[in-house]
Amino acid sequence: MTEIPTPASALTALNHRHLLGLQTYSAEEIRLILDTAREFRRVLDRPIRRVPTLRGVTVVNLFFEPSTRTRLSFELAEKRLSADTVNFSKSGSSVSKGETLKDTAQNIEAMKIDMCVIRHASPGAPHFLTRCVDAAVINAGDGAHEHPTQALLDMLTMSDHFDAFEGLNVSIIGDITHSRVARSNIHGLTALGANVTLCGPKTLIPVGIEHLGVRVTHRLDEALEGCDVAMALRIQLERQGSSYVPSLREYHERFGITLDHLARHPDLLIMHPGPVNRGVELASEVVDHERAIILSQVTNGVATRMAVLYLLSGLADEATS
Repeated sequence: MTEIPTPASALTALNHRHLLGLQTYSAEEIRLILDTAREFRRVLDRPIRRVPTLRGVTVVNLFFEPSTRTRLSFELAEKRLSADTVNFSKSGSSVSKGETLKDTAQNIEAMKIDMCVIRHASPGAPHFLTRCVDAAVINAGDGAHEHPTQALLDMLTMSDHFDAFEGLNVSIIGDITHSRVARSNIHGLTALGANVTLCGPKTLIPVGIEHLGVRVTHRLDEALEGCDVAMALRIQLERQGSSYVPSLREYHERFGITLDHLARHPDLLIMHPGPVNRGVELASEVVDHERAIILSQVTNGVATRMAVLYLLSGLADEATS
């Protein structure tokens, strides 16, 4: 018998067929995903961490960019749900021989795939994929655009420590310009009523981003004042076409979070989407501090992606029809 979670949210199914980003997701839909993830997290705490919920559903993981945490998290989530999985990576595939994304997608469609998880270097690639296949599409990160499941697991982790998002003060610090994680978190957190502050060098914060409903500062002390959660972002040297900071040492001196900051802000929690550049975004001692909840983010990633896969599979609609 298929095990179906019973989330506490008033909404019982998503209004979207795909998860391309959080910009168009309502607060109610985000709460539904978080509630469902909490139910699946209970499954992961059991001796047998597998349910037959997606038995007979085939999911393909299309990773055109290198990934460790996200790819493994999705693969594990799919296995925990008993889905059939097909893993695709750019290296060793026909893409290296000149095959286009459209050709790849149409070949996959011919294999009767139900769901596609895609990571791609080009912003908009998941949107394009929805025009090529009938399967439900989940964005696992597209360029510097969005990374919705990362933001959802971040919000799930925050909800473990705070009763509500309304009035929660979250500061996102670092390379905002190249960060898909920042954009998805901005959309999700502001939809839930949190106050979001962006902090970083002027060269790494897009001009006019305030229109998304965030506050911008270029001083770390100001960003941490009254802050409940500080999310440090990795300096993405691989995405930067030129040097945006004079040196990593200078960046750490101005924007790196240290033990001194934790001492001055005793209630502050530290998050990071990973991988961490120790001694750059966070002092090494901060990464290992009890108030750094980075490993909790990793744990919550599997439950969150289980929730997304389940809700987009159509089974939630069937369960309530």
